[in-house]
Amino acid sequence: MKNVIRNTAMALSVLAISACTMIPGSHLSGADYFDQSTEQAQVDLDNVKITAIDSSLLAQQQILRSKNNAQLLNSNSIKLDDYEYHIGIRDVLTIGVWEHPELTIPAAVQRTAAFDGFRVQSDGTITFAYAPKIAAAGKTITELHDILVTKLSKVIENPQVDIKVVGFNSQKTYITGEVNKPGVQPITEIPLTLIDAINQAGGITNKADWTHITFTRNKKTELIKLNDFYQRGDISQNRLLQNGDIVHVARTDLQKVFVLGDVKNAGMVDVTRYGISLAEALANAGGINEQTADANGIFVLRKKDIKKDGVIADVYQLHAKNALALVLAGQFKLEPQDIVYVTTAPVARWNRLISQLIPTLTTIDQISETEARGNIF
Repeated sequence: MKNVIRNTAMALSVLAISACTMIPGSHLSGADYFDQSTEQAQVDLDNVKITAIDSSLLAQQQILRSKNNAQLLNSNSIKLDDYEYHIGIRDVLTIGVWEHPELTIPAAVQRTAAFDGFRVQSDGTITFAYAPKIAAAGKTITELHDILVTKLSKVIENPQVDIKVVGFNSQKTYITGEVNKPGVQPITEIPLTLIDAINQAGGITNKADWTHITFTRNKKTELIKLNDFYQRGDISQNRLLQNGDIVHVARTDLQKVFVLGDVKNAGMVDVTRYGISLAEALANAGGINEQTADANGIFVLRKKDIKKDGVIADVYQLHAKNALALVLAGQFKLEPQDIVYVTTAPVARWNRLISQLIPTLTTIDQISETEARGNIF
């Protein structure tokens, strides 16, 4: 078993070498790892954490997810109830005063309120009857309303003023990359969140990296894990967008796991938005070879940062010789870039070795027999 784990640790190290491409039967050029001594392999093995996939492990993972979700719900939540739109330059307003139609500009036929309204000028002001050059930019509707009421109260008793923004032209955010309708979206009186903006852009494409969304504000960029929002309800991954924010959805091919070893169709398996279980990954690879695979030798290798985590990899082993293992495999969630490796049973390895030697032995026997006949004659 130590040899199996050592080999899996070596396989993980080889996959970490970006210059190499793994093709069944091909030579891994540049894999200098195998030139190291056996002692170094044992040192790496000591930095591998090995855990059995059982009900206890799944229970621990469920408890951890529950704790994380509880913390997320109480932190970084967006307070949409406190949101107020701030008027900006080039916005268009309509202003009406009840029972004073002479102060309201009527909209002509085939003309819109945005055309006939009051546009905020480049200096941030608007001009209304009895209230010239009012500073509007940067103020909320409520603040501008109070200013107008104060101004008009000097000529009108108890003025009833109604203000609306009919042209949102001053503030916008940008949605780019792998969305179905990339472009510009205005900031309006309705709060716009990152999730809302992506949905309004038609959602992400099939080639999008929905695990990491680039969010840029004031020249500072952070990564948003969109899958944590969808899978775990991590509302801390959402953002209330502001003017000038950039949301970029990159294209990636990293959302895959690798199923290798004694399976029917070794290769890469896509990870969907809702994740993938060990059972699903094995099924997508055609399942294990029942005649040759070691049902107790199904491993999941998950690379770690040894400087941060103290281990080079987490290795999970599934004992699949009983029916309960199928349930466990269905509940064990894989992560992108995980490696699923199915080992070959010891007897099968011996049979394969013999099958490879038989042609050679047959050829040697034929040569020997021919030479013997030549000596007789």
